[in-house]
Amino acid sequence: MIQYEKFTLENGLRVLVHTDESTPMAVVNVIYDVGARDENPEKTGFAHLFEHLMFGGSINIPEYDEPLQMAGGENNAFTTNDLTNYYCQLPAENIETAFWLESDRMLSLAFDSKSLDVQRKVVCEEFKEHYINKPYGDAWHKMRELAYTVHPYRWMTIGKELRHVEEATLQDVKDFFYKHYTPINAILVVAGNITVEQVKELSQKWFGPIPSGTKYNRQLPVEPRQTAPKMMEVKASVPLDALYKCWHIYPRLDKRYYVTDLITEILSGGGSSRLFQALVKEKQLFSNIDCSHYGSTDAGLLSITGKLVKGVKMKDAEAAVMEEIVRLQQEGISEQELQKVKNKTESMMAFEDMSVMNRATNLAMYELLGDADLINKELEMYQAVTREELLNESRAIFDESNCNTLYYYSDN
Repeated sequence: MIQYEKFTLENGLRVLVHTDESTPMAVVNVIYDVGARDENPEKTGFAHLFEHLMFGGSINIPEYDEPLQMAGGENNAFTTNDLTNYYCQLPAENIETAFWLESDRMLSLAFDSKSLDVQRKVVCEEFKEHYINKPYGDAWHKMRELAYTVHPYRWMTIGKELRHVEEATLQDVKDFFYKHYTPINAILVVAGNITVEQVKELSQKWFGPIPSGTKYNRQLPVEPRQTAPKMMEVKASVPLDALYKCWHIYPRLDKRYYVTDLITEILSGGGSSRLFQALVKEKQLFSNIDCSHYGSTDAGLLSITGKLVKGVKMKDAEAAVMEEIVRLQQEGISEQELQKVKNKTESMMAFEDMSVMNRATNLAMYELLGDADLINKELEMYQAVTREELLNESRAIFDESNCNTLYYYSDN
């Protein structure tokens, strides 16, 4: 059991405290309820741009990294389609430095055109390097656009088009900040060698005076049920042909999410998994193959992706993948195989919980989903999954009319 206490400041900031006296360190994690799905379709990439801007100086602190390093700390951040997370770890006795730094950037960024120009350039270079110039870099841009018709998951966190970030103005950036980066839209998790009293005092001192802001009410279009298979072909200068197949799955809080997660583990969780054994090792059709999903808050995608061995025909490779899926749909799995993936999931969760940083991040994420106590309930959800549920879901998900396929051909 992971113990924690929770309280809320008057300005709406939710604070969770997890005490662990076995470490000399403390983690301060701030999660904002904003991701790429909350962007204007004509101005995408902003949530990710902010991940960079938040390190470019806040209203009273020109340089974020230096004071933290002086206090023996380190920090990082990440953005997804669903959320933005900033975290730092430092010796517990210096924890006030993290409160000072995080509260100042929640209060307001520096907002000068120089900082925006610098970070815009960084993000644009990242876009070019990873999504335009890198082999297969545009595959997920194309797949998302193919699979989603109305939901904002149809663009990636980096943004839909490079020009959206290139054309971002200082006013655009300010508007986005004051809409989303406020106490009422944030969760603060403090974990490590600290006490609840200490965190209450520091939270009140540093975050208490910040105006609460307006609660952002998300009203996103619901993706309609897909009723016919979709298909796209791409030719590019890549080393090998690649196959991408995606199926729509369930939101993160749906009970069937856990069934789906175990299906991905059965098909592709390591060297003994079905797809690897059959298609990489035995038939030698793929040089690698993977089955995964993003764990997204709203209804997401389950994907099977693989690079073909040179000379293998795309239709043959795809037929072999579908053969494995049909086998799962017809025969299901044995109790032994199910227990094996459950045990693996349990050990992965236990390993993750060893780090105080991961515990803090998970508490923040579960609180954002609406129930921090999921951190202690999730294992039961996985353990409760039955063979029958796996069989039924494999039939429901891998329905032909729910499928999106991208053939990515090498023009070499």
